[in-house]
Amino acid sequence: MAIKTMEELFIHELSDIYSAEKQLTKALPKLSRAASSVGLGEAFDMHLEETQGQIERIDQIVEILGIRLKRIKCAAMEGLVEEGKEIIDSMVEGPVRDAALIGAAQKVEHYEIASYGTLAAIAKQLGYKDALKLLLETLEEERMTDEKLTRIAEGGGNQQAAQADERG
Repeated sequence: MAIKTMEELFIHELSDIYSAEKQLTKALPKLSRAASSVGLGEAFDMHLEETQGQIERIDQIVEILGIRLKRIKCAAMEGLVEEGKEIIDSMVEGPVRDAALIGAAQKVEHYEIASYGTLAAIAKQLGYKDALKLLLETLEEERMTDEKLTRIAEGGGNQQAAQADERG
């Protein structure tokens, strides 16, 4: 069915990110187990809890607006999750794989930031004030997670990977 209205676009985009978040809840425990750095593993575990809260916010938006989500699969997240799986399967455990996992996780965060930013703009245009508040809360969490991953990388994760290269 062709999308003709902003409301239909909002529902489509909300359905897409809902699928993305659900896929992410399955992927994050795998990323956590694959991380050799305790701090990185803990960051993935913490993001899993946040992601579950973000799914609950989407459920709240659905209830507030009295809408129904479409049953779609987010192809973008499917690809990003597959990239993470390939990193785990093709790299030896250690700082280099951790650096790659951080990069993969940041790709996910950037996708989510773009998605929630788009949804917030549409919600604002449609006058969905309560939904907008919830979307902006999630958007801020996604930005904070991205910043946390950057700090982990800059705080020694990527440096350890570079030193492993020099020894390797």
